[in-house]
Amino acid sequence: MTVRRGQGYTLRITAVPAVHRQLLDRCQPLDGTAAIPAQRKARREYESRVNALGPNN
Repeated sequence: MTVRRGQGYTLRITAVPAVHRQLLDRCQPLDGTAAIPAQRKARREYESRVNALGPNN
């Protein structure tokens, strides 16, 4: 489901934490110098939420 938020869109994915971690691993290279600060911040926040789930969830 895509939710309109501010100037961008938020993609909500219902999945087990392992899938979220795979998504984070795949977008890690995109978080380089070409990314704008808002993109880097969004990825950091997403990563912190996934990490808050715990290692075995």
